[in-house]
Amino acid sequence: MIKRTLAISLLGLYGAAVNAAPAPVTDVTSGSSDQRITELERKFSSRTEAQHRQQEQLDTMQNEVNQLRGSIEVQNYQLEKILERQRELYFEIDKRIQAVRTDSSTMPIAAVNLPVKTQEAPLSENENEAYDKAVNLILKDRLYEQAIPEFQTFLQNFPNSSYVPNAHYWLGQLLFNKQDWAGAGEQFQLLIKNYPDSSKRADATLKLGISEMERSNAARAKQLWEQVVAEFPDSSSAKLAEKRLKGL
Repeated sequence: MIKRTLAISLLGLYGAAVNAAPAPVTDVTSGSSDQRITELERKFSSRTEAQHRQQEQLDTMQNEVNQLRGSIEVQNYQLEKILERQRELYFEIDKRIQAVRTDSSTMPIAAVNLPVKTQEAPLSENENEAYDKAVNLILKDRLYEQAIPEFQTFLQNFPNSSYVPNAHYWLGQLLFNKQDWAGAGEQFQLLIKNYPDSSKRADATLKLGISEMERSNAARAKQLWEQVVAEFPDSSSAKLAEKRLKGL
């Protein structure tokens, strides 16, 4: 009886051991899956961080490119203004030479046949001196504030002078640089309206558009810039107007 009981007990223990054997296999399989998931999550996280870093680098490079483009545009504009000043200076010199030639060819006739004409010489001289003084304050002395009243006085004293279109332009440019948009626009408008053949008309129209834009008149500015492109397609003013139009 005792032997039978012992045999039954041994069989029970063996069966329990056999039934418990698969448990470690299940744990190993579960652990392996968790490790794989963890590894995939780690790789995904690393890749995401790398993509973020690349995007930040691209954003930084784009900002640098935009800054460079802005600097180039400013430098191009400044270069264009320097070249424009040189052209202005050459134009003024040529005009002085022509005026001297005209005076020298007419003075003997006036002195002989029409003595009363001698009274016009001081007036012409004063006109040239007044204009020269105003221009030199800009080109030579760079005293821009002092040049403003000089041009205003010149326009009042010599309204019929051949220098009036240029005087309007210079005065408009001086007020433009001071960001006196209304005052600058008035001078540019007078030049455009009264002197359609002026060599300054293209640039005056461009800057009138800028003045209007600064005064929140975008529609008027657009109209003026389109006018520059249409009427002066090969000018530097047209190129600047096109850039302004693209920025609207």
